[in-house]
Amino acid sequence: MKSIEQIAAELQGYDPKALPADTVNAFLAELVEPVTDVERLPLMQALGRVLAEDIVSPISVPPHDNSAMDGFAFRGTQLAPGQPLTLRVVGTALAGAAWRGEVGPGECVKIMTGAVMPEGLDTVVPQEFARVDGDAVEIPANVVRLGDNRRHLGEDLMAGQAALQKGELLAPAALGLVASLGIESVHVLRRVRVAYFSTGDEILSLGEAPREGAVYDSNRYTVFGLLTRLGCEVIDLGVVPDDPAQLEAAFRQAAARADAVITSGGVSVGEADHTKAMMRQLGDVVFWRIAMRPGRPMAVGRIPRSRLTNGAAAELSISAKSASGPTADCAASYPKDSNAVLFGLPGNPVAVMVTFLAFVRPALLRLMGARPQPTVYLRAASAEPIRKKPGRTEYQRGIVARDADGRLTVRTTGNQGSGVLSSMVQANGLIVLGHAQGNVAAGDLVEVMMFDGAI
Repeated sequence: MKSIEQIAAELQGYDPKALPADTVNAFLAELVEPVTDVERLPLMQALGRVLAEDIVSPISVPPHDNSAMDGFAFRGTQLAPGQPLTLRVVGTALAGAAWRGEVGPGECVKIMTGAVMPEGLDTVVPQEFARVDGDAVEIPANVVRLGDNRRHLGEDLMAGQAALQKGELLAPAALGLVASLGIESVHVLRRVRVAYFSTGDEILSLGEAPREGAVYDSNRYTVFGLLTRLGCEVIDLGVVPDDPAQLEAAFRQAAARADAVITSGGVSVGEADHTKAMMRQLGDVVFWRIAMRPGRPMAVGRIPRSRLTNGAAAELSISAKSASGPTADCAASYPKDSNAVLFGLPGNPVAVMVTFLAFVRPALLRLMGARPQPTVYLRAASAEPIRKKPGRTEYQRGIVARDADGRLTVRTTGNQGSGVLSSMVQANGLIVLGHAQGNVAAGDLVEVMMFDGAI
């Protein structure tokens, strides 16, 4: 494993006070090591988990040739171009049971979708195309060709073929695929544990009375939602004031219990609070001013668990109003020579969400053991001019829709202040304007990171 210094050295030539956003994920990919602990789960409990091993199909899917339609099965060699074909029905093949009769020339079998194709038959005419008169069926000219509407044995998967690979994030379609193989349970990597807390004397927990200069904590709730949607095991350590002893206790508890630690607030350049000092004391950390908007200040690094046994820290007192849910009490056991990954996010609510989506989410997916998943961007025409200076990446909240001509368009939500959390509710994606990009004219195509599935 590379040290923070080695990884940071790879960024030489970049100004840590203006680090291009597109270099951050490469750094984080080197920083994060995937979890390795494995557990076996019933398939119904495996949604959103990461496969710990390849799944090899024990059977062929489908296990036999079958009909893709309700209709009439026959030998397709009897078809002649431009001519109708009349056949006599000699039986019915139902799904779930093979039809064992014989079918001669000029004959066919009525067949249901999914039913095994009778021996020697290779083509199905859908019932809506056929003209039926008693036991006679006329197939009009040119409505089907030889082999139409027949599913072949192993068309989806052949026995012995890899159905899913290690690192697959088990989405609903993957669960269905595994079930189609008759597999009841799967080996998956354990859930990633993430501890998080907000910092600052100005932060109020829900239930506390308002006071001048203070704001209610929203970051813990958005981070909780983002982590839960990602499938992490969350450990909420509440709000920690700007007190060195309590900050030390919070970092120690977080690193002892979790694979990753997320904080919000206290990482801006020149801030007078104690968060940055405690990060430096307990961890190997780099502090960046990323050339992006919103976001900019961010701290990333590791907290060596070997340091957690040195010195004593005050007990962290978290009131019921501050911490939430049973996950606040969960514990874990880690080797003393291991590390917890640290993400120190800015304090503004929108900046927290943007930096999470752009940087933390991809890093946590790697920590989960998932195969790399490149961010998919949608391209839409800007419905308005957007001012943009080259030299930083901007993530503007946008609303994607279709215009009267059916084209995808996107407009901003208006005020792009990093404290305007209501705009994240209005938006359905982030307009991503690249580092070197300048002003956008109305009608120009822009890239949009859609929220669906992430938040």
